[in-house]
Amino acid sequence: MSNRALKAFRAVAELGVALLAACNRLRLTDRLNPFVVGVHEPMREELSLKSPAVSGTIPPGLDGLYLKMGANPVRQTTRGHDWFLGDGMVHGLAIEAGRALWYRNRWIGSRKAAAALGRTAAPGPRRGGNDTVNTNVVGIGGRVFAVVEAGSFPVELSRSLEEQRYNPFDGTLAGSYTGHPHHDPLTGETHAIAYDGRIWDSVRHVVLSPTGRVVRDVPVAVEHGPCIHDCAITARFAIVLDLPVTFSFKALLAGYRFPFRWNPGHGARVGLLPRQGRGADILWCEVEPCFVFHVANAYAYDDADGRVILDVVVYDTVFSAAAGGFDGPGKLERWTIDPATRRVARRVLDATPQEFPRIDERRFGQRHRILYTVGVPADGNTQLAGATQLYRHDLETGERRVHEFGHDRIPGEFIFVPERPGAGEDEGWLVGFVIDTARDTTDFAILDARSFEAPPVAMIHLGHRIPPGFHGNWFPALAPGERADDGALGIGANPDS
Repeated sequence: MSNRALKAFRAVAELGVALLAACNRLRLTDRLNPFVVGVHEPMREELSLKSPAVSGTIPPGLDGLYLKMGANPVRQTTRGHDWFLGDGMVHGLAIEAGRALWYRNRWIGSRKAAAALGRTAAPGPRRGGNDTVNTNVVGIGGRVFAVVEAGSFPVELSRSLEEQRYNPFDGTLAGSYTGHPHHDPLTGETHAIAYDGRIWDSVRHVVLSPTGRVVRDVPVAVEHGPCIHDCAITARFAIVLDLPVTFSFKALLAGYRFPFRWNPGHGARVGLLPRQGRGADILWCEVEPCFVFHVANAYAYDDADGRVILDVVVYDTVFSAAAGGFDGPGKLERWTIDPATRRVARRVLDATPQEFPRIDERRFGQRHRILYTVGVPADGNTQLAGATQLYRHDLETGERRVHEFGHDRIPGEFIFVPERPGAGEDEGWLVGFVIDTARDTTDFAILDARSFEAPPVAMIHLGHRIPPGFHGNWFPALAPGERADDGALGIGANPDS
């Protein structure tokens, strides 16, 4: 069969599957998804707030931009909806010289979201029909990109959030990307493991140069279409997590829009792919069945055996029910990957339910000592009731310290920001959003990482609730001569000021 005929056949088959899935979707329970109600209820408008109020003192030198992404459906969700698939919304907060300059939130201009909002979609090339981008905001090559896994090209954002454009890294990205690219602070490269729900027999190691152009896109053979949300690197390897959540044709035909489910017939393994190697060079190491959404870090162990340390948040199972969903909370583990035995030894560091592991990312791919996580409810409560803590893990002493925000105050993912160039691993600030569920508002909290249990040194008060969302990062103010969209420090001046 010619390539042309094969493409035509596939298009017809996919249309038939889509029609059958749409029919079966009508049989699903017509109830609101738990991640669009209560604390997760989407925002309904875009705001531009000047000079939000501040309690305490914003540390001098903490100049820059905090950006966070999440799923924020424009319209009411329908049968088969999943939290991971909602329209993307980015939230931004600019800080300069001890002042909070502005807060803004903007929908990503996908075709679907733009049509619902009655506006023109963001310009730029698309990859396929689904151009939703909703997972993370990252800095690559001096620019800001909103990213998502297994689907759309990234969206480049201005630092003011007033402009956006779909941009496959200046035309160098040929396929899907990831919601969790990782910057190597030693080489300046950005690494990703990308998968595609329509391609079941391979995933890709994608490497961007320091200027943000694809310089490596290498396929790695897999089976069953595994869902690979995150990855890690060491000086020698890119680490591939091939775990038992795979594409489910049954879930797709049943009408569920996120067709990935727990697959007990899919082996669990971790791949060590040489950073300059071919897909055939990967070394697979078996691990007990489990799933990992998020990686804290990896590095080479100091021994002659070439062992690798990988710190992760681990779930025993996920998406095992017909409708998907979380089966139970995750716990913090350290994995020791032994290429000699091709086995992975798992050790629980902290069984307390937690997620969103982050480190001082100047150490990504290198040995780290301090690791931060966010508490989650032990009972799987989707409203996050009682999840009011941040954790600080000292991986040398085993000590865990707790920052308690207090009753009805729910923190999201927190980011470490070094106090200065050359600062130590905990010399800096932890920043992130905290929802006050009693008042239905949000604060941006700034903690001194060295006084972790102490009250925040500053809180920037926003008079509305920002849904918990997914991931974000800190973008330091640009130095003179660096790429900037607007604003003297590359932060983005308020157009109304």
